[in-house]
Amino acid sequence: MQFKDSQSIYLQIADYACEKILLGEWKPKERIPSVRELAIQLEVNPNTVMRTFEFLQQQSIIYNQRGIGYFVTANAKEQALAYRKIEFMQKDLPGVFRNMYLLGMTTEELKPRFEKFIKQNFS
Repeated sequence: MQFKDSQSIYLQIADYACEKILLGEWKPKERIPSVRELAIQLEVNPNTVMRTFEFLQQQSIIYNQRGIGYFVTANAKEQALAYRKIEFMQKDLPGVFRNMYLLGMTTEELKPRFEKFIKQNFS
């Protein structure tokens, strides 16, 4: 995973975990990689992953079963979707809107490109 300087690593890992959930790779009530496993996989400090897991627990996306590991909550997909939408609207969308304004673009111009992107990447 390539990390960006513009956001804390633990939040980037949280986005990664949410993406896994939203894509159905981590399913509800299923065990996820341990702190150590994910730290090795992503080549980060286990303390960073632990901070991510604490954050995801606060968001009700994962939960800990003491001695067994971390699991995806039953409603994790809805929680992850809500979290990611807020993040997108607060952090990414203002930049998109600014560029659209500067370039004189309309939302109608984006729709065909968006549909093509979805078809190419998720169909």
